[in-house]
Amino acid sequence: MPELASRVSNTRPSVTMALIRRAAELRAEGKQVTSLIAGEPDFNTPEHIRAAGIEAIKRGDTRYTAGDGTNELRAALVDKLRRENGLEYASSEVVAANGTKPLLQAAFLALADPGDEVIVPAPYWVSYPDIVRLCGAVPVPVVCTQENGFLLQPEDLEAAITERTRAVLINTPNNPTGAVYDAELLRKLHDVLQRHPAVTVVTDEIYEHLTYDGLTAPSPASVGEDAKARTIVINGFSKGYVMMGWRLGFAAGPANLIKGMSSVLSHLAGSPNSISQAAAVEALRGDNSYQASNRDSYVDRRDLALSMVNQMPGLEAVRTSGSFFVFANCAGTLGRKTPAGETINSDEDFSRLAIDEAGVLVVPGSGFGLSPFLRMSYSVDLEDLRGALERLRKFCNRLS
Repeated sequence: MPELASRVSNTRPSVTMALIRRAAELRAEGKQVTSLIAGEPDFNTPEHIRAAGIEAIKRGDTRYTAGDGTNELRAALVDKLRRENGLEYASSEVVAANGTKPLLQAAFLALADPGDEVIVPAPYWVSYPDIVRLCGAVPVPVVCTQENGFLLQPEDLEAAITERTRAVLINTPNNPTGAVYDAELLRKLHDVLQRHPAVTVVTDEIYEHLTYDGLTAPSPASVGEDAKARTIVINGFSKGYVMMGWRLGFAAGPANLIKGMSSVLSHLAGSPNSISQAAAVEALRGDNSYQASNRDSYVDRRDLALSMVNQMPGLEAVRTSGSFFVFANCAGTLGRKTPAGETINSDEDFSRLAIDEAGVLVVPGSGFGLSPFLRMSYSVDLEDLRGALERLRKFCNRLS
């Protein structure tokens, strides 16, 4: 039998797949199971955005486009970055692709040679380390503690940088924690990087429009022209624009880096979907009032989730102001037993038993690089969320 290349065998399986399989088994047995692992909005794409995609099909806009995106889309992205982020880019400094994953991969392929290092603050989105590894680089996790709001601290960044460091990845608002970097902290991180000119900042700002409590999420590129000159901004349409299945992302940065990424993407992915690009132009230039109502809905669900989780014996969740996740510390449940005598020794144990005992899917923090925690998505119907968390509370109450 042919053997897999080491780059594939070294790639970790998804932490959620076993949970999803177990949930399917329980549903087949007729048991109630609620998933709190969703990583996408539970709203539909707004009607005017869908209509723009349909009109593109009717016009016959179904051929390949330029590899870096249509002129119209890149112009709309330049306007968006100026209007919303205070960032000035030429159209040659912007590239579109089929989602943010190819853009992250293209960025690291453009920046890092085999054996070079990419700093990845933990907790991190599960795919980051594997994307770095697939590019031949080495992910360097740096733990961001609950006490520091799950945010990278300047002294920890300084300590992690070596002569092989080529990039640091900043995800704000963060998945899985919901933490949001403010401008002051971003400036302090930039001050560290001023001493290390070989290090580029790569961002993931996909949850940009999902911030609460009056906060915004400034781009790491926005804290000064010198910061902008060393930053690749990566963002997309899946979360704030509710365009999950349209699979479209974009990046902006220094012309030489964007040119390099475009070259990689031309071989890796080809041109972005023409229909999605037409819809994205409408998303950028049309009515966006739905974003405020979506945020209001998420705030109600976040507040419910925080209130209920913090009433569960052994669980603790701090208030964060971005994305649609609660990242709950479950250290207080370790060593405790279920009525059947099973001991919880890890967040993975808790996650597994929560499915069997409470019919609730949550993701263990181990998959995000920090234990013992649990990621719970509140991107579900409010009453379904309430019911799931009540069952989880009863499960925690039965532990001894």
